[in-house]
Amino acid sequence: MIQAVRQKPDHVLLEAVGLRRLVPGGEKVLLNSVSISLHAGRTMGVMGPSGSGKTLLLRALAMLDPLDEGEIRFRGEVPRHAAIPRYRSQVVYLHQRPALPGATVEAALRRPFALAAHRDRAFDRDKVVAFLEQVGRDAAFLDKSTADLSGGEQQLTALVRAVQLDPAILLLDEPTASLDAGAARAIENLLSAWLAESPGERTFAWVGHNAEQTMRMTHEVKYIRGGRLVEEPQS
Repeated sequence: MIQAVRQKPDHVLLEAVGLRRLVPGGEKVLLNSVSISLHAGRTMGVMGPSGSGKTLLLRALAMLDPLDEGEIRFRGEVPRHAAIPRYRSQVVYLHQRPALPGATVEAALRRPFALAAHRDRAFDRDKVVAFLEQVGRDAAFLDKSTADLSGGEQQLTALVRAVQLDPAILLLDEPTASLDAGAARAIENLLSAWLAESPGERTFAWVGHNAEQTMRMTHEVKYIRGGRLVEEPQS
């Protein structure tokens, strides 16, 4: 598990400074001066009550939503407009209810390679099958209709779709929420193996409600309440 690859903090992959977001057209604060750093090889958990801003934070880090204030730096540089598609290919947000365009699992997994950000790469079926085997599926799973996938199978497919692209950072929003205990542990093992393959170049942020699992899967945990980072959870 993650404990096996613990190490001193390495270089900063992503730094967010003073992120602030308001309700569009209003004054309610959704994110309030949030600053975090994600270091290579050192994973981060984010916990807090429903509506506290956990998902908003991940989406902000993925540059999927506009910010009213603040700055995001990837490998020390602020991604400008033309570079955002490439940024999103390296900083991948996984929704807990992912969309899977394509009639079959294989079609959904091939879809990213049609995007300009991945035009220099090709779908590697053997690599994908190896990932699937790590989460208890075989090659036949590729032929399954995406319309017939359970919520847990959708999460499995979305994770494989992401890791096949070799991103630097995964932003995981309740990645095992729809899975039974065995499938959840398979996801944990896949993520641990993915990180260990290149700990000096990868990391992930994990949003979860299960404190024991979140602490097991990450090196540090941040707590958020009312859109603001707080020192510790409140009962």
